[in-house]
Amino acid sequence: MKRSFGKYRETGERLTMLTAYDAAFASLLEKAGIDCILVGDSLGNVFQGVSSTREVTVGQMVYHTRSVRAGAPNAFVWTDMPHLSYETPETAVANARRLIEAGADGVKLEGYRKGIVRALTDAGIPVCAHIGLLPQTAENFKVRGKEEDEQIRLKTEAAALQEEGAVMTVIECTSSALAAEITESLDIPTIGIGAGNGCDGQVLVVNDMLGLKEEKGAKFVRRYADLCGVIIEAVHSFVRDVRSGDYPSQNESYR
Repeated sequence: MKRSFGKYRETGERLTMLTAYDAAFASLLEKAGIDCILVGDSLGNVFQGVSSTREVTVGQMVYHTRSVRAGAPNAFVWTDMPHLSYETPETAVANARRLIEAGADGVKLEGYRKGIVRALTDAGIPVCAHIGLLPQTAENFKVRGKEEDEQIRLKTEAAALQEEGAVMTVIECTSSALAAEITESLDIPTIGIGAGNGCDGQVLVVNDMLGLKEEKGAKFVRRYADLCGVIIEAVHSFVRDVRSGDYPSQNESYR
C-alpha cells in the first residue's frame, strides 16, 4: 500500500510504530490501530534467540515479512534490510525488491552510505532511514551524539538521507535535545527510540513494551503489560491441571 507521511508534520499528529514478526501479533497490532508495523531485524534477538542482529539474513526477513503481511493486510509494513544486504546500490535494490515482493510497503536501513537511498528511491521503493545508535554495526550501546563533532555528523546525515529521498527517519539513542533539533530541521517525520519526546512518533520492540521477557529493558522502554508473568502462570496452571487429571474434564471431551 502507498501512504503519505507528510500529514504528520502538517498536523502534528504523532506516529506510532511497533515491531512484529508473525501473523498473530501483526493482526493484533493492526486491530489496535497502530500506524506502522516494523518487521525488525530485532527478530534475531527476540525471536531466534541469537545475540546480534548481524546474524539475520534477507531470506529470514522475507519469511517474516510474508507472515506479518498475512496477519495485517491493511497496515503499512516497513521491513529492516539486514546487515550487509545494502552495501552497493545494486545489491540494495535487488534485496529490497525481494522484501517488497514479500509484502513490505517500504524498507528501513541503518546509517548513511552515499547513493544507496537514492538508488532505492529511484527504483520506487520507499525508504525509512535510521541514524544514531546503529545496532547492526555498533560496538557498544551507549547514547550517541554527546560530542559536538558527532552531533554535526548526525545532522548532516539526516539532511543527506532526506535529500536522497528517505520519507521517514528513525533516531535511536540520542539526547532528546539533539533528536528534537534534527526533527525540526527536516521536512520528513522522525521516529524516536530512546531519543526523547521531540520526535514525530515513537517505535518500540513489541516484546519489550508487552513485558515478554523477564530481563529489565533499556531506560527508554515503558512496559505496558507483564505478559511474561501471565504466560508463566498460565503454563504453570496447565501443567498442574494435566498432572492432577483435572484437564481435560468431561465437558472438554467428546462423547
